[in-house]
Amino acid sequence: MTTNSLPRTLPAWIKALDAVVLPAFADVHAQVLHALHDSSLSMGQIAELIKQSPVMALTVIRDANRHAASPAESLEVALSRIGLKRAEALFALIPPTQTCDIEPALRQIILISRHASQQANGLFAARLARLWQEIHWSSLLFLSPIWTLVAAHPQLLSIWEQRVLVRHEPVAVVEREVLGVSLPELCAALAAHWGLPEWIAMGYRMLNGNRRMLIKALHIARDNENPLHQQQMLDADPPLRRWLTLPSNTILLANGLALSAHHSWHDIHCLRWQWLTGLYLQVPLDQLQQMVHQQAVTSAREIGPTDLWHPAQGLLWPSGSRFQVAQKAPLPNAEALAAWRTHCRELLSERSPYDNVLQLTATACKALASAGMQRVLLMVLDRKQHRLLAQQASGLGSAAARLILQPEQSQVLSRLLDKPTLLRLTPDNAEEALTGLPEALKSLFPSAHLLLRSIGLGNRVFMLVVADQNNTELNETNLQAFGKTVQCIERALVTFSKRGK
Repeated sequence: MTTNSLPRTLPAWIKALDAVVLPAFADVHAQVLHALHDSSLSMGQIAELIKQSPVMALTVIRDANRHAASPAESLEVALSRIGLKRAEALFALIPPTQTCDIEPALRQIILISRHASQQANGLFAARLARLWQEIHWSSLLFLSPIWTLVAAHPQLLSIWEQRVLVRHEPVAVVEREVLGVSLPELCAALAAHWGLPEWIAMGYRMLNGNRRMLIKALHIARDNENPLHQQQMLDADPPLRRWLTLPSNTILLANGLALSAHHSWHDIHCLRWQWLTGLYLQVPLDQLQQMVHQQAVTSAREIGPTDLWHPAQGLLWPSGSRFQVAQKAPLPNAEALAAWRTHCRELLSERSPYDNVLQLTATACKALASAGMQRVLLMVLDRKQHRLLAQQASGLGSAAARLILQPEQSQVLSRLLDKPTLLRLTPDNAEEALTGLPEALKSLFPSAHLLLRSIGLGNRVFMLVVADQNNTELNETNLQAFGKTVQCIERALVTFSKRGK
């Protein structure tokens, strides 16, 4: 899907996104369904289990608030309102999905929401203890309209990152060109349609129509080293002082901190949100930064090992930016290398052990993964050589299995399919090369360290291999293993083509 085929108006977007069914992590989904039939558990205990799945929590709160006179501000209230039978019926509609099969873009935006919730809980919940439920759920669900947007169109996240964060294009221009509407307006409309907690609506209203108040507060917040002067300026502007102390602002501040840190801890946007948060909490900037960093680390620990980017990783390098940090890809361990040799021996068999191409490409995909490639996509040309069809994938979301590309619509793909060729993307050439690749492919591989290799059979290109190591810099060992694996695949294709002769 191209950006030209996306909805262009608010009503069209709301209709499209309201129909999106978000997946839930399979293990949590099973635990919750089991808990619903456990009579020994209280409503609060069941709500605690559901908290592990933001998607399931969103589903309950949306259903409870859609036609309610007053919104339920917490999951436990929403669950009590709809009852366990209705909750079970709702969860039955949510597809339980393994983590590796959920779109990386969707998992990434939910990770940012979980980080924002940790920031809100750590910075504000203890100070506003009676409001901790509102703080927790509103901060976690603030970006939920974007969850559905990214689930439906995962390529939009990489487009946004490249154009806004990397190329520094004006946000308003990108929003209008890509979406046809303002993103905060779309989020506000969807939040109202779903009946999300009022603090979420207030946050989007602030971004949409009251940015002047934010700018005035930021002007005062910059003077962080002079708290007495800050207080005098606030006393001189009572409406601003009253607005600044609103508890609902904690939601906007927490998500501003999490979103800006996702790009870089040292970017001016991150500093602005830190200034504003320091003004709200009335603490010096250095103390505030220490608190924010601690909450980021706590968030990373709770989420655990992941193939996604967590801002806490940026604290380990001076640059602090996910677009600047050049991590070295890890070398395959002994077990992986043993598996790689086994797969390669199979590919190099003198008599082809495969009954069809699907079996051959399955072994090829396993060999590439064992060689250290963390994300792999194998596509084959159809008989008329008009389309590239996904046949095998590893480390990618479910959309990879359905991917179909039209080579004539991409100059880069057309060149790769002229003859067997290797295209290696690095930060030096990535920007130019990525502009020539289909958006659907870029959304699967949001990477500046990417390998694209076309493989021939006879006089024509038969297959395209796309692989990377989660946007980490490839070392020579990994490149050599990739090259040798491709040679094995080429030999396997020749042997397979001669079977029965």
